[in-house]
Amino acid sequence: MREILFRAAERAQIRLTLVANQSLPVPRSRWISTVRVGAGFDVADGYIAQRVAAGDLVITQDIPLAAEVVERGAEALSPRGERFTPDNVRQRLSVRNFLEELRGAGVQTGGPNSLTPADRKSFADALDRWLAQG
Repeated sequence: MREILFRAAERAQIRLTLVANQSLPVPRSRWISTVRVGAGFDVADGYIAQRVAAGDLVITQDIPLAAEVVERGAEALSPRGERFTPDNVRQRLSVRNFLEELRGAGVQTGGPNSLTPADRKSFADALDRWLAQG
């Protein structure tokens, strides 16, 4: 997904900031930057949530972060191209919390499937739609 984001940032000339608790290789660009946060549970998510503003787009598969981003008036998009809305993010958060309870009780729930070429295309298409409306 990063390559799709890198190309989109250059093409649309918009700022792209990657936030992680480790160094990330990025191409030299006036539009692309990284922020390295400290290690720890949800440190990167906290950093993003504190700084997100209306009009921003956050790419995440973390449902609690997506919920917070949407609540703050920004937009969130999954790496599979799903746009989180106030309605669907609440439903997704409920499902996520239920699955977490099951895992806490010892039930094996599995994880997400690997990203497919179709997922990448859906993501690129959703990103293009967001860029076109901006």
